[in-house]
Amino acid sequence: MNAVSEAALTTAIHVNGQRLWDSLMEMAKIGATPKGGVCRLALTDLDKAGRDLIVQWAKEAGCTVSVDQMGNVFMRRAGRNNDLPPVMTGSHADSQPTGGRFDGIYGVLGGLEVIRSLNDHGIQTERPVETVIWTNEEGSRFAPAMVASGVFAGVFTLDYGLSRKDIEGKTIGEELKRIGYAGELPCGGRKIHAAFELHIEQGPILEAENKTIGVVTDAQGQRWYEVVLTGQEAHAGPTPMPRRRDALLGASRVVQLVNEIGLRHAPLACATVGMMQVHPNSRNVIPGRVFFTVDFRHPQDDVLAKMDAELREGIAKIAEQGKLETQVEQIFYYAPVPFDKACVNSVRAAADRFGYSNRDIVSGAGHDACYLATVAPTSMVFVPCIDGISHNEIEDATIEWIEAGANVLLHAMLERASEPG
Repeated sequence: MNAVSEAALTTAIHVNGQRLWDSLMEMAKIGATPKGGVCRLALTDLDKAGRDLIVQWAKEAGCTVSVDQMGNVFMRRAGRNNDLPPVMTGSHADSQPTGGRFDGIYGVLGGLEVIRSLNDHGIQTERPVETVIWTNEEGSRFAPAMVASGVFAGVFTLDYGLSRKDIEGKTIGEELKRIGYAGELPCGGRKIHAAFELHIEQGPILEAENKTIGVVTDAQGQRWYEVVLTGQEAHAGPTPMPRRRDALLGASRVVQLVNEIGLRHAPLACATVGMMQVHPNSRNVIPGRVFFTVDFRHPQDDVLAKMDAELREGIAKIAEQGKLETQVEQIFYYAPVPFDKACVNSVRAAADRFGYSNRDIVSGAGHDACYLATVAPTSMVFVPCIDGISHNEIEDATIEWIEAGANVLLHAMLERASEPG
């Protein structure tokens, strides 16, 4: 095999876009939904099937595979000097209940395509190259999101990560053992030379501006809350309106409050109530208890703090008016993330080398790269998705965008993996 210097990087070194596309379409068969999307919730049998297929492909590409205690899967291609910290990429293989064919899995299979393409071109990197499957990025089955990369980065303890429960009370630790992905490798504490994550944008900006590559410079900060409002169940007929302690009425007012807070801090703020459970959920009973979630996002931490204060103050007033009891718990928080300038420059240089139109962009979504950035130089590569739609079965992209993003990832990783110790 031959080594490649940064100066020798040319567009003659490229990925096989059709092979990458075919791999994505093969993966999309696992958990396929009627509208063309996927449902592979974290640590279900379908998630296991997806992991098994990726591991098989990685081994066929000559990778060694290891699994850590949070079920994160590391697929390593050896370098000339395997004692040097690796250049890492990857994303997640779990999906939303009505997820798309590209969210997360594109970053995993894009990383595998980098490895396959290095093999095709007979290139030996100075450093090892790894692609990773991060466990439970979505946070759909187990909250919070990105919990396994968070444990890897030291944001959460291992015990906390393994103890997260789904709605049926099953824990991450139990389900990892059940599907055979409870590894023995310590989660975290490893040196990483540089890290990149390839992803669809999940928003409309790149397509609207006819840009092929988003050079991700920062990621928005996030705060997630779980809120419980408790009133009193009562008969829907005999109970006069002024005497009611309607928890759902209070919750509806909080939903309006959340929307107002988002608009108040526009245009960069996002505020969402995405999940709600009403008890007893009977048509002729006044609801006595409502559980719901709140999601705040903003690229400035001080604004996120203001949104937090406005939420808590507003809920207290609504509860007082409705004679309700409240419980507000912030279950997830990370500050806005500035990505590593050298890694950002590697992405931008790769996009320019191929002549891809590109722009700097801030990620509105959370990604495993956000936690990884706290322990390693990190950046991201975005490509457009049609109409900016994601977390939806109709999520889509073109093969040209998919190939372009992987080419940028290949060159950014190859540049950093050629650096000596």
